[in-house]
Amino acid sequence: MELITSKYPPVWQSEIPEYPLYARGKVRDIYDLDDKLLIVTSDRLSAFDVVLDDPIPGKGEVLNRISVFWFSQIKDIIPHHLITAEVDEYPENLHHYRSLLAGRSMLVKKFERIDVECIARAYISGSLWKEYKQALAATPQGPVKLLGFEFPRDLQLSQRLPEVIFTPSTKPEVGHDENISFTQMTEMVGENLANKMKQATLDVFTKCVKHAESRGIILADTKFEFGLDGDQLVLIDEVCSPDSSRFWPMDKYTIGRAQESFDKQPVRDYLEQTGWDKNPPPPKLPPEVIASTSARYAEALNRLAG
Repeated sequence: MELITSKYPPVWQSEIPEYPLYARGKVRDIYDLDDKLLIVTSDRLSAFDVVLDDPIPGKGEVLNRISVFWFSQIKDIIPHHLITAEVDEYPENLHHYRSLLAGRSMLVKKFERIDVECIARAYISGSLWKEYKQALAATPQGPVKLLGFEFPRDLQLSQRLPEVIFTPSTKPEVGHDENISFTQMTEMVGENLANKMKQATLDVFTKCVKHAESRGIILADTKFEFGLDGDQLVLIDEVCSPDSSRFWPMDKYTIGRAQESFDKQPVRDYLEQTGWDKNPPPPKLPPEVIASTSARYAEALNRLAG
């Protein structure tokens, strides 16, 4: 599958003066179109919560196209915010930005965001593995209690969990996300809404896992964001992209170690070797690291949606 944006220079930051900037995140530039939003997914990449100076060619389009693919797959489970990702269907005054928008943008409905990230995990990795090791050290005997769950004491890194678990996290405007229990989430948003968000998360994750497995990929975990359309829950932001999920090649999976993945792992590995203190400014990325990372993102798209 050829990337549309491979024909154009990488986009580190977009500028569309016709519309006010609604938000600019680590990766996405979002413009306010009254009752709609235009989301432009740049080629920016963040590592250790710092946005790097070097764009990753094609990354923005991969993230955008994977989300568009998943939105079409899960629409029978929950409504979502996507209107279209076709530039010809955007307002006419955006058409002359085609070289910027094609492949890497979507027009969506504007909804009130719920400030909780909903995370589904089928394997133990990332922040859960770190918190599990801390809880294990603090628990002399018996099961390890963490985030409202009881875990066996003999789990290994990247091991499949006995069952898929739901572990929400806070989503502050600044600073790091923090894993919370489902009980804490219900205190934040109310029991009824919390139950709906949990069930939708698990249902969408289950469907995406099955499709990924059919393409030789383990979907280890992912995070979703939701909004409200009146009283109706709506899936927003992105769906199971390499930036919001851990995708592991099934044929290379080995329990007890970190896994190869279809994401920015080559960048993380390089930065860890540089001695960087993980504060701005970040180091420059070598061309071979950029190329390797770009190829991993493209392979994720080709495997999942190609």
